[in-house]
Amino acid sequence: MALKPSRRRASRSLALQALYAWQLAGGDAPAHAATLEGWPRCDRAFAEELIRGVIASRDALEARIVPHLTRSLASLSPVERVVLLIGAWELAERPDTPFKVVINEAIELGKSYGGTDGHKFVNGVLQKLAVESRAEEIARARLTA
Repeated sequence: MALKPSRRRASRSLALQALYAWQLAGGDAPAHAATLEGWPRCDRAFAEELIRGVIASRDALEARIVPHLTRSLASLSPVERVVLLIGAWELAERPDTPFKVVINEAIELGKSYGGTDGHKFVNGVLQKLAVESRAEEIARARLTA
């Protein structure tokens, strides 16, 4: 049985909040996520997988992101950085989630939590990452369009 998209979206939102706090203050991000409003209603396993995956592969994810930035990684807002990390992780580790969904969800996180137009920047970077990591899927999508 497929999960409702709203549960996955809630999971991404909670992961973003937990990773944001972890990025700024450290600590146990999965434990922090469990204290957030909405935790009981999200796909907790997916949220924990996102959080643990991003933390475990942060350096590798940042190395993949940096070539596509128009400014330094350090100059990104903490929200943009976390949204990019989540999107990059999903593109790399969750091939069961279509690339268009990954990018759209990242854009929605950027709109909800980021600054004005930050979501446009996130979109541009993740589009480039998708071409790298999901070339076959993108080619199939173009053939059926």
